[in-house]
Amino acid sequence: MALYAIGDLHLSLTANKSMEVFGPVWENYHARIEEALGVLTEKDTLVLAGDTSWGIDLTEAEADFRFLDRFPGRKLLVKGNHDYWWVTAAKLHRFFEEKGIRTLDILHNNCALYGDWAICGTRGWFLEEDQKPHNAKVLNREVMRLETSLQAAGGRPILCFLHYPPLYQGYECPEILAMLEKYHVRACCYGHLHGPTIKRRMEGRRGETDFSLISADYLGFVPKKICD
Repeated sequence: MALYAIGDLHLSLTANKSMEVFGPVWENYHARIEEALGVLTEKDTLVLAGDTSWGIDLTEAEADFRFLDRFPGRKLLVKGNHDYWWVTAAKLHRFFEEKGIRTLDILHNNCALYGDWAICGTRGWFLEEDQKPHNAKVLNREVMRLETSLQAAGGRPILCFLHYPPLYQGYECPEILAMLEKYHVRACCYGHLHGPTIKRRMEGRRGETDFSLISADYLGFVPKKICD
């Protein structure tokens, strides 16, 4: 029994958007992901921290969901900025039920339990979003979603998973960081950073929280073990 996490799989079994165009680090990434997920057991939980599928809608993402569903264990999906297939929780649950996809669920305005831990998360917020006119509205919404998730922990120790990094060299999101501090989050894992931006990652302890990057190319497409 173990809890694993990885972000940014960018699966494209149907969508014609293979990440291999970004160089050798992404070569044969579907096969490498398949090999890495082969270690999962029925008692394991895998958190997927956003940008899971390039599918433009649920129909195009279905093959990617079925690929993940082949592996044992529970998978919890966090929304990423490229998850264009993302719809309401009710529609996603209905889609998974209709398609017989049994091991996938979402981490969105809720929390999941793993042993004594509460698993919380949301997409988060990032500096690049500040260029959009609706920035304040989106930021406030993400902060509210994060707090809803953290409150659902009910006082349990919290592991938080975001798509966007709440801090990296030259940038931090004080509103997100304040939430992590308020709820005494033990660890925060995030994705989104690729290529040259990986060098700007911030990892290690800040206050009560341990931060770590879990984007797939950074991890070599092998999910990070968070705890037993």
